[in-house]
Amino acid sequence: METRSEKIYAKADRNINIEVIPGHFATNHSHVNFYVNMTSLKTHHSMAKLGAAVLAGKFTATPVDTIVCLEGTQVIGAFLAEELSKGPMALSSGDNINVITPETNANNQMIFRKNTQDMVLGKNVLLLLASVSTGKTINRSLECLEYYNANLAGIAALFSATHSIYGKKIESIFSEEEVAGYQTYLPGQCEMCSKKVKLDAIVNSFGHSKL
Repeated sequence: METRSEKIYAKADRNINIEVIPGHFATNHSHVNFYVNMTSLKTHHSMAKLGAAVLAGKFTATPVDTIVCLEGTQVIGAFLAEELSKGPMALSSGDNINVITPETNANNQMIFRKNTQDMVLGKNVLLLLASVSTGKTINRSLECLEYYNANLAGIAALFSATHSIYGKKIESIFSEEEVAGYQTYLPGQCEMCSKKVKLDAIVNSFGHSKL
């Protein structure tokens, strides 16, 4: 499967890249025809720092108190906080910007424990995800933030197959335009399944498991 992989370079900075592999893949919520591997962007500190700078440029006019990191984006989240707090004129340069990750309980609901609740209660929260396809993770996140009375300052993603959700713009480093032909399907409406194309792997934010 990896022999079909191709590197895609970010328009904003050619030093930032991700790996895409065509095929038939199942996520928790959908089937997709490309596996988007963002491991290097999420874990290599030099590339993560560049990626954070690209995202920070999209939120220069946005006050941010807390960055909520999902899907293994904590490294980029830390660099993003640093970028947003730079300079005396930065809107987020007052107190330290919090970088946190919610817990998922037995009912698959996102929660914050007492020690981190004050970082979201009434705060300007920037939601950071690895990828956006169906938007279900965002929906679950927004329900969580609403419960804690947080103000959604923005949504950022490393890769997004959509430009907005619920009227809120999604800022990303990579989009479906850079992954030519990218498609996502609900499991019961997958064109590849209807053509009896076997699944190559099950994928999530941790990686892929070949079948």
